[in-house]
Amino acid sequence: MRRIGGWDVSILLLDYDQVMLVPLPGRGLTVGAPMPIEGTLAGEAFVRETPVEHRQADGIQMFLPLLDGSDEVGVMALTLDSVDDDDRRLLRRLAGLVADMLVTKNSYTDQFFQARRRKPMSVAAEIQWSLMPPLAMTTPQVAVAGIMEPAYDVAGDSMDYAINDNILHMAVIDAMGHGLNAAVLATVAIGAYRHARRANVGLAELYAFMDSAIDEQFGPDQFVTAQMMRLDIGSGHLQWVNAGHPAPMLIRGNRVIQALEGPGTLPVGFGGATPLINTQQLRRGDRVLFYTDGLIEEHKAGGEQFGEERLISSIEHVGPLTGSVQEMVRALSHTLMREREGTTTDDASIFLVEWCGGTADHLTNLDF
Repeated sequence: MRRIGGWDVSILLLDYDQVMLVPLPGRGLTVGAPMPIEGTLAGEAFVRETPVEHRQADGIQMFLPLLDGSDEVGVMALTLDSVDDDDRRLLRRLAGLVADMLVTKNSYTDQFFQARRRKPMSVAAEIQWSLMPPLAMTTPQVAVAGIMEPAYDVAGDSMDYAINDNILHMAVIDAMGHGLNAAVLATVAIGAYRHARRANVGLAELYAFMDSAIDEQFGPDQFVTAQMMRLDIGSGHLQWVNAGHPAPMLIRGNRVIQALEGPGTLPVGFGGATPLINTQQLRRGDRVLFYTDGLIEEHKAGGEQFGEERLISSIEHVGPLTGSVQEMVRALSHTLMREREGTTTDDASIFLVEWCGGTADHLTNLDF
């Protein structure tokens, strides 16, 4: 940055609540106050995933999204005397390099984790976050995004996904109880899910494997509710097994078209019968929202539950105001938190999938 005349360089990382961009300390970096995503230039660059320029008395302040492929980890800020197109191209490349370093070196240091935390984290939450894949992914055919609450004290909720050839595999789980025991249950459930998924078994066999793993390890008194899904990203054919979760919401044109009801089975660990596989044919642009029961069962002492109708109302309010699935998930989570007046007595997770369709063949065509 100095070689091109830049100063006041900051690297701002997304915090665990997905509310603030927090500065990464380091040699040569400016460490200021955390910046909210809403209402700031840094937040605008993050949400729009595009550079933002701001002219000041002493130069031009630049905010560049830190994108590693589709994984956005934060924003880089710096100031220059002036900016031309060559500077902009170089800065985009440098921002990409910084993002790549943050992602690939994440496993070698605790500093990135520490910078993202704005409050103490429980041991259970520490375990859960260590299980998590990147919470957003975008490809030409499908996009996913997720969020977990309470970020610093989550215990039983977890989610996972992988894209193998033409199939997007997904799972959302909720282990019974709270605290460390729930985190251990969730760890075994996710481990069993990944093991079965990588053995390339069908959804019914996957459920049976997870069920056996939980039962053998913890006995009949503990269980995990779950949804396991497969989406053919070429055709839009969605399949899922529901083992005790609320029905997913099908969103089309920012409206909730229907709750995807269907036959369910017992939670994982209870030894349910071979589950029936639910199916749904998606249209291009359809979004499907998977969530855990903590999202709708929250209530104040003596009060009524938040409920499915208020969830649908919140979805339809937030949808037209947002763009990407990541932006919608973040806005929906924060809207629901405000609706509940900050109350979170149980884990509440959201996992949103958008099917875009088409093929990715154009990515392999070279023009000579």
